[in-house]
Amino acid sequence: MQPPGAQQPPLYAPSNGDFTFVSSADAEDLSGSITTPDVKLNLGGEFIKESTATTFLRQRGYGWLLEVEDDDPEDNKPLLEELDIDLKDIYYKIRCVLMPMPSLGFNRQVVRDNPDFWGPLAVVLFFSMISLYGQFKVVSWIITIWIFGSLTIFLLARVLGGEVAYGQVLGVIGYSLLPLIVIAPVLLVVGSFEVVSTLIKLFGVFWAAYSAASLLVGEEFKTKKPLLIYPIFLLYIYFLSLYTGV
Repeated sequence: MQPPGAQQPPLYAPSNGDFTFVSSADAEDLSGSITTPDVKLNLGGEFIKESTATTFLRQRGYGWLLEVEDDDPEDNKPLLEELDIDLKDIYYKIRCVLMPMPSLGFNRQVVRDNPDFWGPLAVVLFFSMISLYGQFKVVSWIITIWIFGSLTIFLLARVLGGEVAYGQVLGVIGYSLLPLIVIAPVLLVVGSFEVVSTLIKLFGVFWAAYSAASLLVGEEFKTKKPLLIYPIFLLYIYFLSLYTGV
């Protein structure tokens, strides 16, 4: 028994010096605050503060939830590069087709040896647009003739012994529609003069056929060149007929 007035000892004595148990009567005079630990993470020489939640996750083995993948440089390419579109290359090939004379110094074989898809497709679609005349069916016809006409030229070239790929024929035939696009506005002006209009049409067809044949018909054909030049010429006549509506 303790004398009256003596302070009762705590029922539980703390064994850890970090904690102190007080009675409820003394708790009214206590005040303070709890501060979160200031944890710094060293990443590449730079110290970054971590929050309590971040520290808790890392201590529990869930730090992988906080990992952020670095941006892949391959995902930040420009759109033209993603689609493999080289505007300078397309522009050079257009000049090679429109000016097929060897004396001008263009390396025209690049149109055949380095084929692309977007350039010829743009030329074919543009030719389709100017050939509309209110009938949208002509667009599908022109694209169909481009694809299957190029396939026919390719098969014939392979039968004759030519070393050419279908992608090369597709590109050359598509690019060589440019002369027909060039003469299109001229035909609108001289359309009322039948003789002049016919001469311009023939000039455009010969221009397009020569540009394509000079790229596709190689020395390996030798005496068989007319067998490939003739269907190319007929193909561009058909393209022109789709434009004029004949």
